[in-house]
Amino acid sequence: MPEERDTQLAARVALITGGSRGIGRAACLTLASHGVAIAVHYRSRAEAADQVVSGIRDAGGEAIALGADLADRDAADDLVRRVAQDLGPVDILVNNAGEMTDGSVAEMSDEVWERSLAVNLSAAFRCSRACLPSMKKKGWGRIINVTSQAVYTGSANHAHYAAAKSGLHGFTFSLAKEVGPSGITVNLVAPGRIRTDMLLERSAGREEEWLRQTPLRRLGEAQEVAGPIAFLASEAASYITGATLHVNGGLVMD
Repeated sequence: MPEERDTQLAARVALITGGSRGIGRAACLTLASHGVAIAVHYRSRAEAADQVVSGIRDAGGEAIALGADLADRDAADDLVRRVAQDLGPVDILVNNAGEMTDGSVAEMSDEVWERSLAVNLSAAFRCSRACLPSMKKKGWGRIINVTSQAVYTGSANHAHYAAAKSGLHGFTFSLAKEVGPSGITVNLVAPGRIRTDMLLERSAGREEEWLRQTPLRRLGEAQEVAGPIAFLASEAASYITGATLHVNGGLVMD
């Protein structure tokens, strides 16, 4: 993983969806430390996104915050257009934005199911589609999709989320074959139980169980996922595409 400043990334522009907190925030800060200009996408946490931007700018980097609800089918095109207008065409796309709601299959409404697919799967498709023309023109691009261990283990009351993330795998592998000849790599990062707001909201009473299931016996930190994302964006990963990089403390072994 790149630890020192990667000068080959310094001229690049990255869009990180869901960049205001958790893994997205850590990815923004890590890529910015290598000189990448960062577009921090958020849905509702404008203040948190602005704080990420301020941190990057205070460190001498370039960043903007852009709000959009990626469940809206027109949002991705508009988001990518605004990034290009303010920073330049997107070179590195990190499809990190996600939502996890609760509901059994027997009781789940169509609306809940369809929003999960829209945010956790279709948004990655639409953002990727919007970025591909400029990536193909340059002959260089990185698309990094953040998935979930629920793909491998299932998750009761989260069938909609697991199904969307499973679809993200098929999308990633197919897109990697489509755009590889254009110099674009497409990969997955699969975090395990990472200490984020989303996880902590759901951990009450389950901490000991989760730690027993994890060989390293601890939760991961967002920075430990951001490093692999930066690696996949770097020239060190130029011959890696269609791969899944697990960052899970041994929870799932593949």
